[in-house]
Amino acid sequence: MDWNEPVFKRSKWGTSRYVYNAENPLGMALIVLSVIVTVTVLVMMQTRSGPFALDDRPAPDPPAPSVYVPDAYLPDMDAPGGPTASLEVPTP
Repeated sequence: MDWNEPVFKRSKWGTSRYVYNAENPLGMALIVLSVIVTVTVLVMMQTRSGPFALDDRPAPDPPAPSVYVPDAYLPDMDAPGGPTASLEVPTP
């Protein structure tokens, strides 16, 4: 390992991306740290611990859905003989 090597180097896949350089001690530390963090997060997700833990509190009830019925579809309450549904639906 050599401190004179760059921390990042161009990818050999032909893209313009950069990757960690394992020849640099800091680059190697970043590689090891990335693997440790990734494995730790995956284990925490699998065991449902840390920020992935299930909440002991019950889930709140969802709000009741609002139902909008336009006035054109409601029966005419002022009509003689009580409310009756009309087969004709006015167009807006």
